[in-house]
Amino acid sequence: MTETTTVRDRLDGSARFIYEPVLDGLDRVIGNLGDLAENSGVPRDMVSHVVEGGGKLVRPTITLLAGALRQGEEERIVKMATAVELLHIASLIHDDTVDHSEKRRGRATVSRLWGDDMAVLLGDYVFAASATFVCDTGNIRVVRRFAETIMELARGELTERVSKHDWSQTSADYERRIYDKTASLICTAAESGGVLSGAPEEETQALRSFGYNVGMAFQIVDDVLDFTSSEEELGKPVGNDLLQGTLTLPALLFAGSHPDEAVVRRLRDGSREESDLTTMVEFIRNSSAIDETMAQLEGYRNAARAAVATLPDARARQSLDALVDYLAQRRN
Repeated sequence: MTETTTVRDRLDGSARFIYEPVLDGLDRVIGNLGDLAENSGVPRDMVSHVVEGGGKLVRPTITLLAGALRQGEEERIVKMATAVELLHIASLIHDDTVDHSEKRRGRATVSRLWGDDMAVLLGDYVFAASATFVCDTGNIRVVRRFAETIMELARGELTERVSKHDWSQTSADYERRIYDKTASLICTAAESGGVLSGAPEEETQALRSFGYNVGMAFQIVDDVLDFTSSEEELGKPVGNDLLQGTLTLPALLFAGSHPDEAVVRRLRDGSREESDLTTMVEFIRNSSAIDETMAQLEGYRNAARAAVATLPDARARQSLDALVDYLAQRRN
């Protein structure tokens, strides 16, 4: 249980308050991950490297908190929380491989250590392992929702790649993409906790709404930080998404409100010159597009809070409410 101790030790006051009601459940999730590494039949060092990667387990925490609103069958909720975390891990392995990333959370990626071929195969294995945990819940609704989420994650990655440097895309296109890439899994994490705890449908839909809005806010924060943080905080160049051709909301809002700006015209005409992209990053950093993006972020946060307000009055609800601000205020 070394990793459990590490996660707890890293939590500040607000984070500790959020995690507190489900720390025992998280212990069991981490135990499941450790058992997978020990008994998978796959080289242990590879599996251990990814399941002990230092994440804060936000998604399984949401599943456990959603389940804790009622006295459901805890074992099934823990299995679902484990599945959610494994699906997240698998998607990161594949993302890092396709992006040729060398580091994840300050550690070398699987592809960097063992090569792209091994990384793809390991990602496939972890995907499959996540599905076995979902099947162990015995609930066809969450099994189907989980399968849909895998499709959405893949669709989000595909859409992001085919839309690189495509300045004709709209804010609505961006919202669909970040739902698929990020919010879909957080949605599933929250909804499944409600389903497995026996919550009434109205409550389950409120949890789904919470997950959707928190997930959208979560990704928008990342996209704002990509422009407003320093290279030291980000661990990559400022504006890296735009430099790589991924157009996020601040870029789309700036381009939409400055159609006659010379660099915007050049980019719309197909320029991929580094000098144009770098100039665009600086324009966006110092423009109202950041404030406009933050206003949209606040809309998602308010919607998440409104969904939480309809949930049963329980300690877990307080954690879900606090999570809205915690995720939106992170710096890296």
